[in-house]
Amino acid sequence: MAINDWWNRADNPIINLKVNRDSVIAFGIHTVSGTTLKLSAQCYPLYPEETRTVRLEIQENGTWTEVQSQQLNDLGWSAFFRVENWDSSRDHKYRLRHGEKARYEGTIRKNPMHKTEISLAALSCNSNQDRGMRENYVRNINHQDPDLIFFAGDQSYDHTEHTAAWLKFGLQFRETFRHRPCITIPDDHDIGQGNLWGENGKVSMTKGSPDGGYRYHPEYVKMVERCQTAHLPDPFDPTPIQQGIGVYYINLLCGGVDFAILEDRKFKSGPEGKIPQQGPRPDHIQNPEYDPASIDLPELKLLGDRQLHFLKTWGQTNTDATKVVLSQTGFCGGAHIHGTMDNRLHADLDSNGWPQTGRKKALELIQQANAVHIVGDQHLATVIKPGIDEFGDGPWAFVVPAIVNDYYSRWWWPEDKKAGNNPNPNTPLPWTGDYLDGFHNKISMKAYVNPESPSHGSGYGLIHFNTQTQDVTFECWPRNADVTQPDAQQFEGWPMTVRLKNN
Repeated sequence: MAINDWWNRADNPIINLKVNRDSVIAFGIHTVSGTTLKLSAQCYPLYPEETRTVRLEIQENGTWTEVQSQQLNDLGWSAFFRVENWDSSRDHKYRLRHGEKARYEGTIRKNPMHKTEISLAALSCNSNQDRGMRENYVRNINHQDPDLIFFAGDQSYDHTEHTAAWLKFGLQFRETFRHRPCITIPDDHDIGQGNLWGENGKVSMTKGSPDGGYRYHPEYVKMVERCQTAHLPDPFDPTPIQQGIGVYYINLLCGGVDFAILEDRKFKSGPEGKIPQQGPRPDHIQNPEYDPASIDLPELKLLGDRQLHFLKTWGQTNTDATKVVLSQTGFCGGAHIHGTMDNRLHADLDSNGWPQTGRKKALELIQQANAVHIVGDQHLATVIKPGIDEFGDGPWAFVVPAIVNDYYSRWWWPEDKKAGNNPNPNTPLPWTGDYLDGFHNKISMKAYVNPESPSHGSGYGLIHFNTQTQDVTFECWPRNADVTQPDAQQFEGWPMTVRLKNN
């Protein structure tokens, strides 16, 4: 929709690409790491005769000064700015400009080092079954005023039309990140696949890609990652994977909180041809009598050696900071029913409960860093304390709900409909406590939101990190809540406060 003679195409169901020329800059998105500002400008498609130059201006003493100009890439229509020696001790107003009329203004906030509590809004899974705006989310998040926003993946579900869908996402959510930093990471649907086992960038040859790798042309994948991640801090190790596809795993400091940003699909092994198939699909296990050890082979990867090295290094630096891991999905099988109530899966190999050895290595490093884990992907909001060797000895993990959850919902629904040992005494939810997931990983379920709940389980997470006490408070807000009203209610089971370590 957004390439070649895009202007000759019929109107599309995603977004109007033929905007007035004073509106061709759709949004800007940024982070600041140390003294480096990184900012991406996202534009609508341009006509051949229009300039590809976008300018960045900063306001100083009431006067706008151009600090840099950059060229748009016609694949994805984004431009990238990098400004060194950035003064993060104060707020700055910025402005993006194209041609004579188009402009977009925002704020780059100062580093909140003065605050003892840093807050993060976390969202994922922006379904294309609902093309409307996201007014409730924007109102609520801006009212709660987090320091940082995290979109954990599936900002787009339109597969081969990422540019139009990314522009739509920007229109829906830009007022949440116009005046604050934002982390966005792509997941499988963003790069055009229902599931992704990246296998270090190999080419996938099987429908559904269970053989591992990427289905679409590497330039498409690189375009998606450029649009969504170019504004993140420089990667820990920028060495590309196969097909020249880049990486973006790195950490970001915000006040006294150190966020590690992972790519938990990019190096993961695909199941097809490697393990015994236990159902109609290579990635779905429907045989409850199978041997979990038969699918945990030593050559299988989850995060991969490079990211494990990063996690270990990250955990041993900035040790006075509150540590948080951000990634696409959780490290266990946290759902029993997928899509429809008659589709009970014993285990889903798309989840990061598999491979079990790779999961254990990742959890050990997260726990050694004394970190908490914030993710999306599952549509099913949960707070789980995964076990490494014993129940409860792993890091706290909060899976935030889907932005829209009326398509492919998931349920936490034990087949025997019984609570596990050590149930959560602070909620009437019936199925909390200690369980084994379908891979025989130990998990302690503390709270969950099945789709019969308000907003069909749609919503977002808000997490507060107290850098003095090391308390972390998880909040989980329904899509239809109005947090500006005193009677606004969170989902049952939330808020929940946990402590990362003793004072």
